[in-house]
Amino acid sequence: MGDPSQNVPDAVEDPGFREASWPGWRGRAREWGLVAGLLRAARVGRGGVVLVEGRPGVGKSRMLDVAAATATRSGFRVARGVADELAQLMPLAPLISALKESGCPLRAGDSGGEPGPVDRRLLLLEHLHEPLETLVAHGPVLLTVDDAHWADPMTLLALRSLTVDFASSPLIWMVARTTGGGDALRLDRVFNALEREGATRIRLGALDDAAVAEVVTDVLGAAPEPDVLALAGIADANPFLLVDLIEKLRREGGFRIADGRARLVSTRLPPAQAVTRERLEDLSRPTRHMLQVAGILGRSFSVKDLAEMLGESTGDLLPMLEEAMSARIVESAGHELAFRHELLWEAVTETLSSAVRRALHREAGEILLKRGGSAIPAAAHLIRSAGHGDVFALLALDRAAREVLRSSPQTAADLALRALELTDASDPDWVGRAAVAVDALTAVGRLGEAADLARPALGRAPPVWAHRLRCALAYILLLSGRPADAVSQAESLLSREDVSRDLRDVAEWTVFWGLICLNDVREGQRRAQAVLADRDKRSGTAVMGALLMLSRCALIDGRLDDSFTHLHEALRIGGSGTVEAVQRPYARLLLGHLHRCLCQFEAADLAIRAAEEEIEALGVTVLAAQPALFRARVKLAAARLHDAAAEAEAGMRIADDMGTHESIRVGLSILAYIAVRRGDMNAAGRNIRKYARERGGAGMLFGSACGWVEAVVAEAQGDRERAMDIFGPAYTDAERRQWMLVTAPLAAAWMTRLALASGNRAYAQTIVDMAGRLARKNPAYPVFAAAAAHARGLLRADPADLAFAAANHPQLWERASAAEDLGVLLTTSGAAADRERAITSLDQAHDGYQQIGALRDAARTRARLRALGVRRRHWVRSHQREVGWGSLTDTERAVAKLIAQGLTNRQAAARMFLSPHTVSAHLRRIFTKLDIASRAELARIFAEECPDRDS
Repeated sequence: MGDPSQNVPDAVEDPGFREASWPGWRGRAREWGLVAGLLRAARVGRGGVVLVEGRPGVGKSRMLDVAAATATRSGFRVARGVADELAQLMPLAPLISALKESGCPLRAGDSGGEPGPVDRRLLLLEHLHEPLETLVAHGPVLLTVDDAHWADPMTLLALRSLTVDFASSPLIWMVARTTGGGDALRLDRVFNALEREGATRIRLGALDDAAVAEVVTDVLGAAPEPDVLALAGIADANPFLLVDLIEKLRREGGFRIADGRARLVSTRLPPAQAVTRERLEDLSRPTRHMLQVAGILGRSFSVKDLAEMLGESTGDLLPMLEEAMSARIVESAGHELAFRHELLWEAVTETLSSAVRRALHREAGEILLKRGGSAIPAAAHLIRSAGHGDVFALLALDRAAREVLRSSPQTAADLALRALELTDASDPDWVGRAAVAVDALTAVGRLGEAADLARPALGRAPPVWAHRLRCALAYILLLSGRPADAVSQAESLLSREDVSRDLRDVAEWTVFWGLICLNDVREGQRRAQAVLADRDKRSGTAVMGALLMLSRCALIDGRLDDSFTHLHEALRIGGSGTVEAVQRPYARLLLGHLHRCLCQFEAADLAIRAAEEEIEALGVTVLAAQPALFRARVKLAAARLHDAAAEAEAGMRIADDMGTHESIRVGLSILAYIAVRRGDMNAAGRNIRKYARERGGAGMLFGSACGWVEAVVAEAQGDRERAMDIFGPAYTDAERRQWMLVTAPLAAAWMTRLALASGNRAYAQTIVDMAGRLARKNPAYPVFAAAAAHARGLLRADPADLAFAAANHPQLWERASAAEDLGVLLTTSGAAADRERAITSLDQAHDGYQQIGALRDAARTRARLRALGVRRRHWVRSHQREVGWGSLTDTERAVAKLIAQGLTNRQAAARMFLSPHTVSAHLRRIFTKLDIASRAELARIFAEECPDRDS
């Protein structure tokens, strides 16, 4: 056969590659080709992700070693991190280590150990950008994370997020895992998601016959005969074990090499695993004992910790350490030592009985606790040694859980739940541990588990803890889309006399928000007025809740100026420092929502951006996805379908990353609506089906528009009856009708048209009457006058009203829709003049639909024009270029300009009122359309295409 290295890209063929590689590297030539291709791409500015996985011993760690050596010789900066089972409780440990070694460490305090916001995860992700941007500013970078199966939840979240954010930067990520190790399900989700987004996934399996032959040839310098190839069966085709076995047999004279061929002469062939055991048995007894203790400290370990565990000085350990390193059991790993391979580490620790292992872990935990400082390193040992009712260990786990609650609530939840398992039912500390677990589970979106734990804890808790747990349960139910149950729990708390003022006011806020979700304006208004009448005795939290309630009441009543007044007062109260962090961002989100309803798009963007900054700064992670979802609605209302889809997808991804899965339904409903506008009914139906499967009830926070989308999809699919059923309450209930027409003004014409098509003129009349009432109440907001004119023009067949809407509606799609309705009406008169006006109006509608990408509507309008003898081409799709500068959308050109000027993704996002994830998505499309791989190439193209503009 030919030399497999001939098929390996140039990046692997640098002069020092073979010297840096391990024996038999050509057995992985195909895999190396994939890695080398990405390294070569990074040289010209494009990023990428490589996911490496396989059983122990298949060479994943060595692949990272050689990639790092190759990248260093190619001028890359290299940052290397390794996850460790005993560092799994420390948030971001592998990335912090990698960045420190690379010379671009995280700022002091950014690792999340200090007090700060409610949930520091968003800030930690933000802080990671700075050192990474510093690294890539100087050229291509390779960042490796080995043993990702032991990575902590925050590291996995960072990998999930940052790999996308830096996709357009010269940063290559290599993440390696051992299959079946650690939390396999959690890591599977991350690997699968990264692969869907374009990561290269390399599954290292057992070596095939050809690869085994190459390994043997590399080690022995001779081609193997069949008896030598049979060694692969003994080693289970595992490269590490195979090389170990071959080298042992060679040292013992087990091969005869003649005429370039290798044959076996030894008849005694030990199992490959025995080779590893024999290597350990050849060591002196003190060195073996030292390695056993070292193995308890982890695959990598500090010499200081080892000396303290053994009660020896570092100098006393030197002979044993030198022997272990000479035997290639351990090796240097930065400031620590590490077992050379996970199989060696496992072989050492397996020589200890479970009882001895537990005792050594206990001793290690006690030593680390006595040093003071963080309890997290000690907890990693104590969690493996604690028995039921072990007070010392449980107190340490409590401390560790509280330490990581803000920076890694998933870890805090795991610690707290483990501590609960070890706690006696009669232990008075059980309730406190349950409360910490409830908080942590809530933060990561495990709402069902949080509620299931909070309820039994309520029955066992003394009053002080019971009140806190009930308040937490009410909030959990609110987040779960069960506002009625949330209100019930909060009111139960408010009925008690012994509740602290802080908890009472948070419960009051929960009642208000629950009533907002339920649209129960009568009860909400009554309670809000009572709170404001006694506001001097209330905290800012309760007052803000009352003001948000009154703003919603005014909105439902169609009093827009009053709604703004209450919201601005709520913002003033929120800025006074008297409102709980969790409650503060809601006012800005509602302000953005109100501006969007009124088609005040720039003001909506500003409010949403401010809310996003507040959510990040305060650590209100439960709302992390909402800014992107709110922006998606704004872009949709502004007829920017590409941007709306990108923001919806970004919001869904953030919701999935942060555990707030209920928000995914909102994103799916937005994507379904966009699909209808684009004429992709398969995608619309697919997204609605996914929407129906996602968890979350009708009372989800900010989910009120989803019913409207369901009706639009049903009608587009030809199921008019289903659409009427969905809208039934809005036709028959005045409050719901007014709420619908305030929050979605274009619904006035749509619902009127639907009612008329269903033969229900009375329903259509109710919509027209309500739209007219809103217009008269709010003359300062032209959207209502235009919406009322459109609905009235449909009901009365009045061309003047339809022409007014077509000329004055602030929404582009609605203007085109009114122009289409006017054209349809004029075609029925039979007059020649009206026919020409109809063609002109339908032309206006067609061009408007085409401009915004509403392809389904454009196709329908072309059909109407053909019926009048006029043919229009599909000019947007047939004549718009698919590649090159001319193929970029307006938003993509705006992104290209900012990136060409040297801005980061996050800086460009702030300028354009987009999420950084959305800017990343636009950049990926820009690179594809322009067939480029770097920001430098983008800057060059921009300068060529726009020479008169700043670049």
